[in-house]
Amino acid sequence: MSLLFLPLAIGPWQIALIVVVVLLLFGGRKIPELMRGLGSGIKEFKDASKEDEDEKIESKK
Repeated sequence: MSLLFLPLAIGPWQIALIVVVVLLLFGGRKIPELMRGLGSGIKEFKDASKEDEDEKIESKK
């Protein structure tokens, strides 16, 4: 395995550690707000990419 991809190998212990660190940094009350913001950002990205795809299809007609 290349050293380039070694940091990308994330196991269950690493995920648990990340979750604990996030809880300590942001607290339990702030996390739902962060997730809502992340969800709305992903939705906006999907909508924008779909609009771009629709424009490409219409321009080919």
